[in-house]
Amino acid sequence: MERLLCHRRLPLIAGVNGSRPAVHVWEHGSGGLRQLGVVDAGGEPYPAEAWKRQALVPEPAWHPSAARLVVTGPAGPHLWTPEGTAPLPASRPGHAYRFVAFSPDGRTLWASPSALFDPESAGERSDAIDLATGELRPGPRWDTAVVEHPGGGLLATMVSDQGATHILFARPGADPPAGLTLLRDAIILDVDGYETPVFSDDGRFLAVRGNAYVQSLDVFTFPAMRRVLSTTLGEPYPGYPYPPEWLAEQQRWSAHNIAFAPGTGTLLVGTARGGILGIDLDTEQVAEEEHSSAPISALAITSTGRLVVADRAGQVTVTQHRGRRTGDSRPARAVAARFRAATVELPEGADLAEHLIRHDGERVWVPGDLGDVTAAAETDPTWLRLQAAINTAQRR
Repeated sequence: MERLLCHRRLPLIAGVNGSRPAVHVWEHGSGGLRQLGVVDAGGEPYPAEAWKRQALVPEPAWHPSAARLVVTGPAGPHLWTPEGTAPLPASRPGHAYRFVAFSPDGRTLWASPSALFDPESAGERSDAIDLATGELRPGPRWDTAVVEHPGGGLLATMVSDQGATHILFARPGADPPAGLTLLRDAIILDVDGYETPVFSDDGRFLAVRGNAYVQSLDVFTFPAMRRVLSTTLGEPYPGYPYPPEWLAEQQRWSAHNIAFAPGTGTLLVGTARGGILGIDLDTEQVAEEEHSSAPISALAITSTGRLVVADRAGQVTVTQHRGRRTGDSRPARAVAARFRAATVELPEGADLAEHLIRHDGERVWVPGDLGDVTAAAETDPTWLRLQAAINTAQRR
């Protein structure tokens, strides 16, 4: 399994197969894992070329309260329930969404790219689908995922471009099809190729794995959005052309190998050696435990706070790891409230380049700041170097 996704309230786990576009569904109980079904069990193995494989990898999304799993695919989104798998009734026939996510109340499915626009412009918009009626409403551009902050009433999603990726924050709408109202403050990351952001239980930290060039790991405090950890897993980027031994080492690391230990500020990281690192972000202490002789391919936390681990040998295990959920959501709610109080909603259809306040982990860039940048160092992120080059050229 190359990715694990646990249901927030039920003892259900979805696993994305690493060799073909299939999604396995298990139930976890006192007797261990019991497989309930497989979505696209007869799928063909992935092609060897990574660029061909990328569009075929399914994206699963759990309903927030019911045993319902939506899975994307070339034939359109499918819905798994304990009774079986079938095409999602509310989806537009013939349209293959790349990314899907349920609204917090489960009545709306957010999906991207949009089915309401021509193929050239569909990637600039998304859809909000009323699951009861099938009504579609256009929404803002987003990709990768939409995740809810543990404090509720606040969402995180992404807009990825080759030069920079933004982690955007949004407020969910109420009546279906509920929209996404984007907020002014965002995190800006170098280049693209990032995975779903992960919040700690108390909402104080946000971690994200990437990217398209190296095995990066970044952690930000929240709501301040100050970077407290930025590292590369494995060897540093050597430049192009890539040495074969560096590529082989990079491929041993999974991009889905992080999870926060329940009720703590400890980030768990599965390693290419088969161990699990515990990084205490409050004390800056690091400990490693052995788990497998094979590289760790995925980590996730179940609804009851247990750790699910998949490795490249094909094993999926559920263990009681450090940390325990307290059931007290007040700290997370307070964090989310502080963020909402310090930001404002963007106008519908707003140009992100003109309206966003960008937090890069060290500096805050308000609208207009980037227009004054004319110099950047080689160590600066790609988006800053590009902006400096553009500004310099325009002044000539």
